Amino acid sequence: MRSVIHRIFDAPSAGDAAIIAAKTAVIYLFLIAGLRVLGKRELGQMSLYDLVMIIVLGNAVQNAMINNDNTLGGGVVAAGVLLLLNRAFNAVALRSSRFAQLMVGEPVLIVSKMRTQGITPEQVQAALREHGFEDLHDVHLATLEVDGTISVVPRRAEVLKTKRHYRGLRLP
Repeated sequence: MRSVIHRIFDAPSAGDAAIIAAKTAVIYLFLIAGLRVLGKRELGQMSLYDLVMIIVLGNAVQNAMINNDNTLGGGVVAAGVLLLLNRAFNAVALRSSRFAQLMVGEPVLIVSKMRTQGITPEQVQAALREHGFEDLHDVHLATLEVDGTISVVPRRAEVLKTKRHYRGLRLP
């Protein structure tokens, strides 16, 4: 019984855990940069090919992060590093609008910049149909939002001004 429990809760040595943590951090930073470079479309409009790429990518980086360490402890170290890095990125983004803009980006008018954002005319037409429009001439503007979704404003829409939303309050 003790042998079974030992095998379940087996952990890497402190040195091996540090190597797993360092590799995991490098992989996380690489993937954040890579996904940022690929553009917003990859986030909001995932095709079957994108899903397969993400699954295969997850398997590929898993091997790079923990190598041959199949212990529960090695997995916990890698998962912990990923969670901590994600929390750190979110905290920095909340405090620094410049960092948030660098990491998240800004909405983009897609009618004139479809190709540079990786969006096909068919995807724009699908977004128009989702919003109830049959023709691009009925649309004032279409915007690729930072989360990868497409917003559509009708040509006859009333322009409303809204207050700016703040994520947090900065005090001196």
